[in-house]
Amino acid sequence: MKLISWNVNGFRAVLNKGFEDFFKTADADIFCIQETKMQEGQAEVNFKGYKQYWNSAEKKGYSGTLVFTKKEPISVKYGIGIEEHDKEGRVITLEYDEFYLVNCYTPNSKRELERLEYRMIWEDEFRNYLVNLDKSKPVILCGDLNVAHKEIDLKNPKSNRRNAGFTDEERDKMTKLLSCNFVDSFRYLYPDKTDAYTWWSYMGNARSKNIGWRIDYFIVSDKFKNKIKEANIYSEVMGSDHCPVELILKED
Repeated sequence: MKLISWNVNGFRAVLNKGFEDFFKTADADIFCIQETKMQEGQAEVNFKGYKQYWNSAEKKGYSGTLVFTKKEPISVKYGIGIEEHDKEGRVITLEYDEFYLVNCYTPNSKRELERLEYRMIWEDEFRNYLVNLDKSKPVILCGDLNVAHKEIDLKNPKSNRRNAGFTDEERDKMTKLLSCNFVDSFRYLYPDKTDAYTWWSYMGNARSKNIGWRIDYFIVSDKFKNKIKEANIYSEVMGSDHCPVELILKED
């Protein structure tokens, strides 16, 4: 089974930058998108063989998540059941026979860390949501989680230490999540791989120089880690400041 996740930084924009070609070539069973920045129906989007599930923010042109899936889920939930968080369209949960698939766009702490306090509340409540799901069946979490967990996960850790996405507080929350019996699929397979990034600033030719951050993830329940077959980063795929990431699961 092949799953792909991509923060497209505006779905309408990426539709004009080769998205459909990549989508068809990838032929994923489940394709998750973050930062749609649109409402359902603002663009004509139909891919044969796929059902689509949208969770748009109340605020127009902001945030938003979307899932395309070949297999119809047992159930679909939008948000995590807490109004303060759910109005931003950040989470979609699809339930399947063997697992829950959670597509997430984590809030950014922003410049001057103006949203770090809110982010800490989000982290605790979202982690509780995942832990509760995991009690009934394994979880596959994917998306832009807006944190580079370890120094190996960004090019310039020292100069970014107190910047959004690499604060001690955000990194500690990721450590805490993983300690609740979850596994970072990419690091599970490639614990020491360097220069593996999923996001690059638009400034300073960062992408061509590969001055990036790894902030897009597939995280799975520990009891599901033996199903991890491959984890890939499509750094060559353009169209957004993020690139797609992939998880391939072993079939039973």
